[in-house]
Amino acid sequence: MSDLCLTLLCPPSIEENLLDWLLMSPHVTVFTSDKTAAHGLAFGRLNANEQVLGRASAVQIQLVFPEQYRTHLINHLKQQFAGTGIRYWLMPVLETGAIA
Repeated sequence: MSDLCLTLLCPPSIEENLLDWLLMSPHVTVFTSDKTAAHGLAFGRLNANEQVLGRASAVQIQLVFPEQYRTHLINHLKQQFAGTGIRYWLMPVLETGAIA
């Protein structure tokens, strides 16, 4: 089986809960997180300042994991973080490794 890269885009208000959840997930070993600006989100979730700027503050998290855990991981994310506004997308990983 190959690996997948899951990108999560979440509101800063749930960052710590999501990071804690990922740290406890047995199928996730390494991931990155970074503060970012999200564009193109529905205006209902943006505060007044974000509406003027045309972007929302967000946290982007990327993790690489074995494809066999795809359904399990996505379903658990949907259960644990229902209604939080997390956006996600999956991409195939062509290669992984370490430069030693």
